[in-house]
Amino acid sequence: MFLSASTTVDVPSSMNFIQRRKIVVFSGGSAANSLVDVFNEVIEKNNCALTYVIPISDNGGSSSELIRVFGGPGIGDVRSRLVRLIPHTHTNILNLFNHRLPASTELADAEFLTLLTGTSPLYASIETPQAMLIRSILSHLHLEILKRSRPPTSTFNFQSASIGNLFLTGARLFSGSFESAIYLLAIMGGVDESKTAVLPAIVSNFSHHISAGLADGTIIAGQNAISHPSEPTALNNADGGQAGHGTMIVNGFNPTIEDATLPGSLPTLKKSAIAFSKECEESLSARIERVWYINPYGQEMRPAPNPKVLEAVSTAEAVMYSIGSLYTSIIPSIILQGVGEAIARSGGARFKILILNGSLDRETGGFSALDFVAAIARAGEESRGRTFQSSKSVDGRLWSMYVTHLIHLEGEGVPKVDKKELARWGVECVRLYGRKSPEGEARYDGQALVQALSAILGKRERGERSRRNTLEN
Repeated sequence: MFLSASTTVDVPSSMNFIQRRKIVVFSGGSAANSLVDVFNEVIEKNNCALTYVIPISDNGGSSSELIRVFGGPGIGDVRSRLVRLIPHTHTNILNLFNHRLPASTELADAEFLTLLTGTSPLYASIETPQAMLIRSILSHLHLEILKRSRPPTSTFNFQSASIGNLFLTGARLFSGSFESAIYLLAIMGGVDESKTAVLPAIVSNFSHHISAGLADGTIIAGQNAISHPSEPTALNNADGGQAGHGTMIVNGFNPTIEDATLPGSLPTLKKSAIAFSKECEESLSARIERVWYINPYGQEMRPAPNPKVLEAVSTAEAVMYSIGSLYTSIIPSIILQGVGEAIARSGGARFKILILNGSLDRETGGFSALDFVAAIARAGEESRGRTFQSSKSVDGRLWSMYVTHLIHLEGEGVPKVDKKELARWGVECVRLYGRKSPEGEARYDGQALVQALSAILGKRERGERSRRNTLEN
């Protein structure tokens, strides 16, 4: 049972995290960052501890270059959330870890050198012990880069690199632990992990990639290829020309380069994808039906999740699916072994809340709210070892095991919501007023969303309808 806002409980500060009610949020990086302040207010108002579960399958942007050279997890979304959680009291650290090197390779190399020597203006307001620690981690990363350098065919490209990504990778290589690297960045940034924790869906020093199967039989390998059309990125040699002295580079992949990927790996998983488009998205040839994990050769695999994720979900009173990319930000965490069981099990989380996107993207073109719910239910069931021909073949009676509440907007471009059909299968809908973005897309109003989430979390019995809806049907 939830404590009321007026209830006072005196417990030692070291036990606050144990006594707080627990919420788990499945999300990706950039899109869900816009709701961090909303989630912070919800946990403050409801005396909750919150855990973000973030996938590590992102192989685009500056993460792709780190994966190419060092292997390891896709850290971009984890870094993005950690940096977003850094409080204003640590603005200088936030600015450093949020900074990206220039898009020009030459300028990026020069600026990284100032970070190594300590002459970068980004260090100006950072305390000396912290600055020295950051320099030490980046110096260790630089040493590892030099050890792996094979000029002229293979050199590390600092173009548009995120300082936070470089730091996390350097700390992981130094400590041998991805979790240790996350802890170091969080503690330096002043993130209060007793209130808000960031967990990678998988804890590993190896890369984990996903594939998507489309309704027309097409298979797309690699998260970046699924989400965004990418632009080829040529690696430069010491003379500024393309790598390989005449070797043809196709889609950013040079077969002569020796890097961290295994021989025979799929070319789409080996290429660097530093530049890609988030705005101009080409449509897929057909709708996505399913997502699964693959090894470097494209064969399906079923990895185990971070044990802390299973623990967090198993003890949570509420599970939330944030806005963002359905198939590359949410589902990669749900399909891991045991996660579906932890979400669906009897006596588990009482509230399973899907915050529906305010618009459709490349991954969900033509989807309705029913499709979103069915896709999540299918992912949960496949985590438990069940297979389906399509999301439409998932029995509606399974839906409420994974989604009990759906929060949505109305307006042009918003996924269609069939309230009666969802209610038939035990999913309660909460419709909110929204606002228009400069691009004309529907966006959630922060305070309305806080009120809706708090109203759901305040229910005493599953199935009790909300009395604080912001818009009556």
